[in-house]
Amino acid sequence: MSSEEKQFHCEGCGVKLQSESPDHLGYAPPSAFEREYILCKRCYRIRHYGEIASISQNPDEYLKKLGEIANTDSLVVQVIDLFDFSGSWIPGIHRHIGKNPLLILANKTDLFPKLTKWGRVREWIYALAKDLGMKPLDVVLTSAVKGTKMEEAIAAIEHHRRGKDVYIVGTTNAGKSTFINRLIRDLEGSFEDVITTSPYPGTTLDMIRIPLDDGKSLIDTPGIVRSDRLSEWMTPEELKVVVPADTVKPRGYQLQDQQTIFLGGMIRIDYVKGERQSFVCYTSNPLYIHRTKSENADRIAGEQRGKLLVPPADPSRLPAWVKHDIHLNGQEKQDIVISGLGWISTGSEKATIRVWAPKGVQVTTRKAII
Repeated sequence: MSSEEKQFHCEGCGVKLQSESPDHLGYAPPSAFEREYILCKRCYRIRHYGEIASISQNPDEYLKKLGEIANTDSLVVQVIDLFDFSGSWIPGIHRHIGKNPLLILANKTDLFPKLTKWGRVREWIYALAKDLGMKPLDVVLTSAVKGTKMEEAIAAIEHHRRGKDVYIVGTTNAGKSTFINRLIRDLEGSFEDVITTSPYPGTTLDMIRIPLDDGKSLIDTPGIVRSDRLSEWMTPEELKVVVPADTVKPRGYQLQDQQTIFLGGMIRIDYVKGERQSFVCYTSNPLYIHRTKSENADRIAGEQRGKLLVPPADPSRLPAWVKHDIHLNGQEKQDIVISGLGWISTGSEKATIRVWAPKGVQVTTRKAII
């Protein structure tokens, strides 16, 4: 009987395994099928050599798999990238999970400054979830990478699942697989990851079922792709600059109108009109930020994108810039959010801002989170 007939799946990413075509997805050499834990060639090279390979993804197929949850009686845990809440929320999740209850794990708290008021952040998440059509059972703030609040997360899952299966869902790179690995290590005292993780979107390719002691399962699902995030357009090397890996150090600029800041060569922000006020950038620490007079911005963009202003190294890979005119209300501090990159916290003065971003990338405003 061949490996395909036995329906073997990769322990790391869930993809169906095959031993006939080394250049196709799911390949594992025949000798690998003799092992207790089988990894596909791609997962093996990610784990042992740190290789990151882009793959062709089918967002509709992943949504179809997500929609299967509606036919189950389960607890659904949505892992949110707290640093990119709007970009890591699954649109229409209430339709995909049916009547199953939802628990929110707000991941990546380690990226936030130490003075963050977490009680306020938690209330903010509840309010946003309500606006998006969901009333979660609970919200747990955690960091899967650092292991922060893991006991609280485990307790919440066990309390709310009530003997049911648990589906872990989220968008690509929200931290689902990292969370599951940390959960397994904490429960079993293991030091080895079960699920393959990498900084590149789309590492988990199919459902991965992990048995629980009571006969039920914890199921890791493929990350839902959102092309309206800037990070989805980056190469693996560029993601190391764009996606924060450490606690973000806010960078503040006192801007007057007719000044411009560039976030690498990805985003241009023009302060069109308003009183002098602060603009604090919450983005990855390695990301280069350049300030200039707006009268020089066109020239600098034309000459320096892909050179001084990086990433991207090749601006032609991104969709053309489109403008987003934003009017600050002057009543409270607001955040200008660029999905998949971070946000800029403004002062509380009335102002007109023009953001230039690749077409299709989500640019929004919200009440300041910090």
